[in-house]
Amino acid sequence: MSRMIGKAAFVTGAARGIGRAIALALAREGATVAIVDIDAEATMQTTNGANGAGRCIPFVCDVSNRTAVFEAMDRFVARTGGLDVVVNNAVHFYYAPLPEMPEEIVHRMVDVGLKGVFWVTQAATRHLVARGGGCVVNLSSAAVTFGIKNAAVYTSIKGAIDALTRQQAVELGVHGIRVSAIAPGPVETPGATSVIDAAGWEARRARTPIQRLATAEEIGAAVVYLASDNARSVSGITLRIDGGITVVGP
Repeated sequence: MSRMIGKAAFVTGAARGIGRAIALALAREGATVAIVDIDAEATMQTTNGANGAGRCIPFVCDVSNRTAVFEAMDRFVARTGGLDVVVNNAVHFYYAPLPEMPEEIVHRMVDVGLKGVFWVTQAATRHLVARGGGCVVNLSSAAVTFGIKNAAVYTSIKGAIDALTRQQAVELGVHGIRVSAIAPGPVETPGATSVIDAAGWEARRARTPIQRLATAEEIGAAVVYLASDNARSVSGITLRIDGGITVVGP
Protein backbone atom coordinates (compact mmCIF):
# COMPACT_ATOMS: atom_id res chain seq x y z
CA MET A 1 0.00 0.00 0.00
CA SER A 2 1.37 3.41 -0.98
CA ARG A 3 2.12 5.49 2.09
CA MET A 4 2.22 8.97 0.57
CA ILE A 5 -1.02 9.12 -1.42
CA GLY A 6 -2.54 12.59 -1.10
CA LYS A 7 0.63 14.05 0.40
CA ALA A 8 2.64 16.99 -0.91
CA ALA A 9 6.42 17.01 -0.43
CA PHE A 10 8.96 19.80 -1.00
CA VAL A 11 12.48 18.40 -1.58
CA THR A 12 15.54 20.62 -1.99
CA GLY A 13 18.64 19.63 -3.91
CA ALA A 14 16.36 17.14 -5.65
CA ALA A 15 17.83 17.12 -9.15
CA ARG A 16 20.71 14.74 -8.48
CA GLY A 17 22.14 12.15 -6.14
CA ILE A 18 20.53 11.54 -2.76
CA GLY A 19 18.00 14.32 -3.25
CA ARG A 20 16.82 12.81 -6.51
CA ALA A 21 16.47 9.38 -4.92
CA ILE A 22 14.46 10.87 -2.05
CA ALA A 23 12.14 12.77 -4.38
CA LEU A 24 11.49 9.73 -6.57
CA ALA A 25 10.93 7.48 -3.55
CA LEU A 26 8.27 9.86 -2.25
CA ALA A 27 6.69 10.10 -5.70
CA ARG A 28 6.57 6.32 -6.10
CA GLU A 29 4.67 6.16 -2.81
CA GLY A 30 2.05 8.51 -4.24
CA ALA A 31 3.20 11.98 -3.16
CA THR A 32 3.15 15.09 -5.30
CA VAL A 33 6.76 16.25 -5.12
CA ALA A 34 8.42 19.62 -5.70
CA ILE A 35 11.77 19.00 -7.40
CA VAL A 36 13.67 22.00 -6.05
CA ASP A 37 17.19 22.69 -7.32
CA ILE A 38 19.39 25.50 -8.62
CA ASP A 39 20.36 23.51 -11.73
CA ALA A 40 17.58 24.13 -14.24
CA GLU A 41 18.63 21.45 -16.74
CA ALA A 42 19.05 18.72 -14.13
CA THR A 43 15.78 19.74 -12.48
CA MET A 44 13.89 19.23 -15.71
CA GLN A 45 15.68 15.94 -16.44
CA THR A 46 14.70 14.56 -13.05
CA THR A 47 11.12 15.79 -13.40
CA ASN A 48 10.74 14.36 -16.91
CA GLY A 49 12.39 11.10 -15.87
CA ALA A 50 9.89 10.64 -13.06
CA ASN A 51 7.02 9.74 -15.39
CA GLY A 52 5.17 6.83 -13.86
CA ALA A 53 6.77 7.36 -10.44
CA GLY A 54 4.28 10.02 -9.42
CA ARG A 55 3.54 13.66 -9.99
CA CYS A 56 6.67 15.82 -9.84
CA ILE A 57 6.73 19.60 -10.27
CA PRO A 58 10.01 21.43 -11.07
CA PHE A 59 11.11 24.54 -9.19
CA VAL A 60 14.43 26.16 -10.11
CA CYS A 61 15.39 27.86 -6.87
CA ASP A 62 18.52 28.85 -4.95
CA VAL A 63 17.70 27.98 -1.34
CA SER A 64 20.15 30.58 -0.08
CA ASN A 65 17.73 33.23 -1.41
CA ARG A 66 15.02 33.59 1.25
CA THR A 67 12.61 35.46 -1.04
CA ALA A 68 12.95 32.87 -3.79
CA VAL A 69 12.34 30.05 -1.29
CA PHE A 70 9.13 31.63 0.02
CA GLU A 71 7.90 32.22 -3.53
CA ALA A 72 8.61 28.64 -4.61
CA MET A 73 6.95 27.23 -1.49
CA ASP A 74 3.83 29.36 -1.96
CA ARG A 75 3.57 28.41 -5.64
CA PHE A 76 3.87 24.72 -4.80
CA VAL A 77 1.19 24.91 -2.11
CA ALA A 78 -1.07 26.83 -4.49
CA ARG A 79 -0.72 23.91 -6.93
CA THR A 80 -1.24 21.13 -4.37
CA GLY A 81 -3.59 22.73 -1.86
CA GLY A 82 -1.30 22.04 1.08
CA LEU A 83 2.04 20.80 2.37
CA ASP A 84 2.86 17.64 4.33
CA VAL A 85 6.56 16.87 3.98
CA VAL A 86 9.73 18.97 3.71
CA VAL A 87 13.16 17.51 2.99
CA ASN A 88 16.14 19.82 3.45
CA ASN A 89 18.80 18.14 1.33
CA ALA A 90 20.47 20.97 -0.64
CA VAL A 91 24.19 21.34 0.01
CA HIS A 92 27.22 22.95 -1.59
CA PHE A 93 30.33 20.73 -1.62
CA TYR A 94 33.90 21.96 -1.44
CA TYR A 95 36.80 20.26 0.31
CA ALA A 96 40.04 22.10 1.06
CA PRO A 97 42.51 22.42 3.95
CA LEU A 98 41.06 24.70 6.62
CA PRO A 99 43.76 27.42 6.30
CA GLU A 100 43.21 27.56 2.54
CA MET A 101 39.40 27.57 2.39
CA PRO A 102 38.36 30.61 0.30
CA GLU A 103 36.08 33.07 2.07
CA GLU A 104 33.51 33.09 -0.72
CA ILE A 105 33.26 29.29 -0.59
CA VAL A 106 32.68 29.32 3.17
CA HIS A 107 29.87 31.84 2.70
CA ARG A 108 28.32 29.80 -0.11
CA MET A 109 28.43 26.54 1.83
CA VAL A 110 26.85 28.12 4.90
CA ASP A 111 24.28 30.00 2.82
CA VAL A 112 23.08 26.82 1.10
CA GLY A 113 23.68 24.13 3.70
CA LEU A 114 22.57 25.92 6.86
CA LYS A 115 20.76 29.16 6.08
CA GLY A 116 18.84 27.37 3.35
CA VAL A 117 17.41 25.01 5.96
CA PHE A 118 16.26 28.00 8.00
CA TRP A 119 14.58 29.65 5.02
CA VAL A 120 12.84 26.49 3.80
CA THR A 121 11.59 25.66 7.29
CA GLN A 122 10.36 29.21 7.81
CA ALA A 123 8.55 29.16 4.49
CA ALA A 124 7.02 25.75 5.22
CA THR A 125 5.90 26.20 8.81
CA ARG A 126 2.69 28.15 8.25
CA HIS A 127 1.61 25.69 5.56
CA LEU A 128 2.33 22.68 7.76
CA VAL A 129 0.44 24.30 10.63
CA ALA A 130 -2.51 24.93 8.32
CA ARG A 131 -2.44 21.25 7.39
CA GLY A 132 -2.58 20.27 11.06
CA GLY A 133 0.99 19.00 11.16
CA GLY A 134 3.52 17.25 8.98
CA CYS A 135 7.12 16.15 8.81
CA VAL A 136 10.48 17.83 8.20
CA VAL A 137 13.54 15.71 7.40
CA ASN A 138 16.98 17.32 7.40
CA LEU A 139 20.07 15.73 5.86
CA SER A 140 22.97 15.50 8.27
CA SER A 141 26.05 13.28 7.83
CA ALA A 142 27.80 10.45 9.62
CA ALA A 143 30.91 12.58 9.16
CA VAL A 144 29.99 14.74 12.16
CA THR A 145 31.10 11.95 14.51
CA PHE A 146 34.75 11.97 13.42
CA GLY A 147 37.15 14.25 11.61
CA ILE A 148 37.52 14.10 7.84
CA LYS A 149 40.47 15.54 5.99
CA ASN A 150 39.74 18.89 4.31
CA ALA A 151 36.07 18.88 5.41
CA ALA A 152 36.01 21.38 8.29
CA VAL A 153 33.27 23.56 6.80
CA TYR A 154 31.10 20.66 5.63
CA THR A 155 31.22 18.80 8.94
CA SER A 156 30.62 22.03 10.89
CA ILE A 157 27.47 22.67 8.88
CA LYS A 158 26.21 19.12 9.33
CA GLY A 159 26.90 19.28 13.08
CA ALA A 160 24.80 22.43 13.18
CA ILE A 161 22.04 20.57 11.31
CA ASP A 162 21.92 17.97 14.09
CA ALA A 163 21.49 20.70 16.70
CA LEU A 164 18.96 22.56 14.56
CA THR A 165 16.94 19.36 14.08
CA ARG A 166 16.56 18.95 17.83
CA GLN A 167 15.57 22.59 18.19
CA GLN A 168 13.04 22.38 15.36
CA ALA A 169 11.53 19.27 16.92
CA VAL A 170 11.00 21.11 20.21
CA GLU A 171 9.65 24.35 18.71
CA LEU A 172 7.48 22.86 15.98
CA GLY A 173 6.25 19.77 17.79
CA VAL A 174 3.49 21.73 19.50
CA HIS A 175 1.99 22.23 16.02
CA GLY A 176 2.04 18.52 15.22
CA ILE A 177 5.17 18.89 13.10
CA ARG A 178 7.72 16.10 13.47
CA VAL A 179 11.36 16.90 12.70
CA SER A 180 14.17 14.37 12.32
CA ALA A 181 17.46 14.08 10.47
CA ILE A 182 19.12 11.37 8.44
CA ALA A 183 22.90 11.02 8.62
CA PRO A 184 24.11 8.98 5.65
CA GLY A 185 27.53 7.42 5.61
CA PRO A 186 29.51 7.43 2.36
CA VAL A 187 27.16 7.20 -0.63
CA GLU A 188 28.49 6.97 -4.19
CA THR A 189 26.69 9.86 -5.85
CA PRO A 190 28.02 12.00 -8.72
CA GLY A 191 28.64 14.88 -6.33
CA ALA A 192 30.58 12.79 -3.84
CA THR A 193 32.53 11.05 -6.58
CA SER A 194 33.74 14.43 -7.78
CA VAL A 195 35.83 14.69 -4.58
CA ILE A 196 36.44 10.99 -3.79
CA ASP A 197 38.39 8.70 -6.14
CA ALA A 198 38.03 4.93 -6.59
CA ALA A 199 40.65 4.20 -3.95
CA GLY A 200 38.82 6.45 -1.52
CA TRP A 201 35.56 4.61 -2.05
CA GLU A 202 37.23 1.25 -1.56
CA ALA A 203 38.87 2.45 1.66
CA ARG A 204 35.49 3.58 2.98
CA ARG A 205 33.89 0.28 2.03
CA ALA A 206 36.67 -1.65 3.75
CA ARG A 207 36.20 0.34 6.99
CA THR A 208 32.47 -0.38 7.12
CA PRO A 209 31.60 -3.35 9.36
CA ILE A 210 29.08 -4.76 6.88
CA GLN A 211 31.53 -4.21 3.98
CA ARG A 212 29.07 -2.27 1.86
CA LEU A 213 28.02 1.34 1.47
CA ALA A 214 24.48 2.65 1.64
CA THR A 215 22.80 3.58 -1.63
CA ALA A 216 20.88 6.75 -2.41
CA GLU A 217 17.75 4.62 -2.82
CA GLU A 218 18.13 3.36 0.76
CA ILE A 219 18.26 6.95 1.99
CA GLY A 220 15.08 7.64 0.01
CA ALA A 221 13.34 4.68 1.63
CA ALA A 222 14.29 5.98 5.09
CA VAL A 223 12.80 9.38 4.28
CA VAL A 224 9.57 7.72 3.19
CA TYR A 225 9.45 5.91 6.53
CA LEU A 226 10.05 9.08 8.57
CA ALA A 227 7.46 10.99 6.55
CA SER A 228 4.83 8.26 6.84
CA ASP A 229 2.32 7.48 9.57
CA ASN A 230 4.52 4.52 10.51
CA ALA A 231 6.81 7.06 12.18
CA ARG A 232 4.17 9.29 13.74
CA SER A 233 5.89 9.05 17.15
CA VAL A 234 9.40 9.64 15.78
CA SER A 235 10.81 13.16 16.18
CA GLY A 236 14.02 14.85 17.26
CA ILE A 237 16.33 12.03 16.22
CA THR A 238 19.25 11.75 13.82
CA LEU A 239 19.07 8.38 12.07
CA ARG A 240 22.43 7.08 10.91
CA ILE A 241 22.42 5.03 7.72
CA ASP A 242 26.11 4.25 7.48
CA GLY A 243 26.65 0.49 7.68
CA GLY A 244 28.21 0.99 11.11
CA ILE A 245 31.14 3.10 9.92
CA THR A 246 30.68 5.57 12.77
CA VAL A 247 31.09 2.72 15.26
CA VAL A 248 34.63 2.00 14.09
CA GLY A 249 35.58 5.58 13.19
CA PRO A 250 37.61 6.84 10.23
